[in-house]
Amino acid sequence: MSIVEGTSSDRFEPVRAALAANLEAGEELGASMAVDVDGVMELDVWGGHADEARTTPWRQDTLVSLWSTSKTLTNLAALVLVDRGALDLHRPVAHYWPEFAAQGKEHIEVRHVLSHTSGLSGWQQPFTMDDLYDWPTASARLAAQAPWWEPGSASGYHVQTQGQLVGELVRRVSGLTLTEFVDTEIAKPAQADVQIGARQADWPRIAGLVAPSQLSGIPTGLDPEGIFTKTLIGSPARDEHVDTPQWRSAELGAVNGHGTARGMARALSAISRRGEVNGRRLLSAETVDKVFEVQADGVDLFLGVPVRWGMGYALADPRTMPGMPTGRICFWVGRGGSVVMMDVDRRVTFAYTMNRVGDGILGSGRTHSYIKQVYDVLESTA
Repeated sequence: MSIVEGTSSDRFEPVRAALAANLEAGEELGASMAVDVDGVMELDVWGGHADEARTTPWRQDTLVSLWSTSKTLTNLAALVLVDRGALDLHRPVAHYWPEFAAQGKEHIEVRHVLSHTSGLSGWQQPFTMDDLYDWPTASARLAAQAPWWEPGSASGYHVQTQGQLVGELVRRVSGLTLTEFVDTEIAKPAQADVQIGARQADWPRIAGLVAPSQLSGIPTGLDPEGIFTKTLIGSPARDEHVDTPQWRSAELGAVNGHGTARGMARALSAISRRGEVNGRRLLSAETVDKVFEVQADGVDLFLGVPVRWGMGYALADPRTMPGMPTGRICFWVGRGGSVVMMDVDRRVTFAYTMNRVGDGILGSGRTHSYIKQVYDVLESTA
């Protein structure tokens, strides 16, 4: 059996070879990659193992807990509702969620939630994993607290709160949970193997994440009133919670999406292809254009690096993502390295999922290398 299975067009063979080399060297445990070019899946490959003991081969349908790459699905759900006229990016969140107006939040707009500029980057303490797993409690706590900085003035990455904020808006305007909406309005029309949380029947095909350095304890010596510290403490999910029944059953739109690389590339190609996927139109071209309206551009108050935020996604910027050219490209990453990248100019979508967690604030060295490989191919064959 080849170390990498799946299919690739001739021009994307170097990307397939890069995955094979990392698997051979032990840099990867198991992984999958996909490149959709205007609706054609030119690369759909996978290899390695789904478990640390290397007893379960990584298969075509192996799912991964995506951590923050989940946000690409959650924000796509919001954009679908924007496109339908159910959500207005410039209307106050409180128009749809009246309780949210408390503590001076009556002027926070939907766009602030999508661009991490609402000032609600974490939950006020005390707040536990049990609270996070309880949807009404988690929403009510955010509605009741005050923002930590002037909304709209800067971004502070909403590590785990964005899924709750966007998910509550989805519930209020559609009558569906975020999980239900992603399933019925995105995954099924796109025929994409993606979901928020994971259906119990799919648990056996979820790869176990292997993290060399656990995301658990809080570093010492931090300013207790700093945005970084409050966000970190106010975002309770840690590595030890992943791969548990509670995690898989929960609706955590910022962190516990599950999918294959092919599924993520197919679903998010709705942006790259200016709204159309699998013969269905999920978005208008005008709504796709809104993704690229800059909402914040500077050093993110939590991430500590420059990020240019559009509507729901980071926008291509060499300060943020090495190997990615400038242009109408948007993306986001998950803990350890998973990524989905949507290039509207080239109508290309690239997705990478893996189970060996890599180091790095925004993607791992492997992530950056694969993105560069993809663009080397695209530029050499343009």
